[in-house]
Amino acid sequence: MKLEPIIVSLLDTDLYKFNMDQVIFHKHTDLIGEYYFKCRDEGVVFTQEMLEEINAQIAHLCSLRFKKAELDYLRSIRFIKPDYVEFLRLWHPIRDYVSTSLDESGMLTVAVKGPLFSAMQFEIYLLEIISEVYFRMNYDYAELRRAAEERLSQKIADFNSGKYTFRFAEFGCRRRLSREWQDEMVRRFSQETENCVGTSNVYLAMKYNMTPIGTYAHEFVQMYQGIDEIPLAYTNHYAMEDWYDEYKGDNGTALTDTITTDLFLLDFNHSMVNNYSGVRHDSGDPYEWAEKIINHYKEYGVDPRTKQLLFSDSLNFDRAQELYDHFKDKAKVSFGIGTFCSNDTNVRPLNIVIKLQYVNGRPVAKLSDCEGKAMCMDEVYLAYLKNSVKFRLERVRHLKEAGLV
Repeated sequence: MKLEPIIVSLLDTDLYKFNMDQVIFHKHTDLIGEYYFKCRDEGVVFTQEMLEEINAQIAHLCSLRFKKAELDYLRSIRFIKPDYVEFLRLWHPIRDYVSTSLDESGMLTVAVKGPLFSAMQFEIYLLEIISEVYFRMNYDYAELRRAAEERLSQKIADFNSGKYTFRFAEFGCRRRLSREWQDEMVRRFSQETENCVGTSNVYLAMKYNMTPIGTYAHEFVQMYQGIDEIPLAYTNHYAMEDWYDEYKGDNGTALTDTITTDLFLLDFNHSMVNNYSGVRHDSGDPYEWAEKIINHYKEYGVDPRTKQLLFSDSLNFDRAQELYDHFKDKAKVSFGIGTFCSNDTNVRPLNIVIKLQYVNGRPVAKLSDCEGKAMCMDEVYLAYLKNSVKFRLERVRHLKEAGLV
């Protein structure tokens, strides 16, 4: 079964890939990264035919280059800088950086190794390819598409009837049913409701004149764990400093949970509270998280109603509405909703990720605020990182109890 090309534009990725890459291009071109694929679902089997199709799609991806109109669009985004766009005019995905294999049980292995500024760009493209190949080759795609259409029509009707009153950005690239379905879904949400304020997909933002939305991901904070001179428990500090230096407060939503939100808040000091327009939730109890953030703002004398709380953790519309109703008078509430928009059918979507695991040969990890989301290939390092985080948190607690901070 030969499929049509899945990636037809290098803009068919999340905006935050360009945002993070621009910082790396300006500040950390010496970093080498290693990314690894993981399917979190039990019992998922890939076939040899699927692997061959995935490899063919990767080869096609690596034949693409940015078109002039695409580069011009990137130039039009106010915080994307001219020298970085010129770099992208020369850049393209390199096939040698990606390796794939399949074991006897049907477990798929994918690894990306190369300069971090280049290796990091593969993540979204590869997840888009893997998800679409799996669903097209493992199911009756036409039936999946019919189910997706029915559910989308109901969602749009629920917005237009007033059942849902919140606004959201579409974040559905990585686990989408297919390229053409994400395109149709974004088009309909943008044209048939007033509630979709943008999309993380840069190509679709350009195509439908929408706002491209995104700041940075866990990998941006993780990469600082691979820089020798930076203490592990202070990587949020250095990541936020570099981000602010690059964007000067524009593009300013901080992700809190890479090495736990409690640790993040130690570095989210008075300066950073004012420098960033808001924060993003991606793990743990969203209500506890939001109250913790609101109290943190109040401690610095900042009105939380002037700051954004962006929720993006496995949301559906009912959960989003409940969060909106609870917090709408306490802060600026917004949502990034992904798989529920881009792969909601009568079959469960794949829970797949590609995560940064090594930088300059050193292991790195994401802890998150939920134990099940932690991911690291080196258990010794993961324990060391957890202890580093615990030590700093306990040290600050003792200093507070002694009245020294």
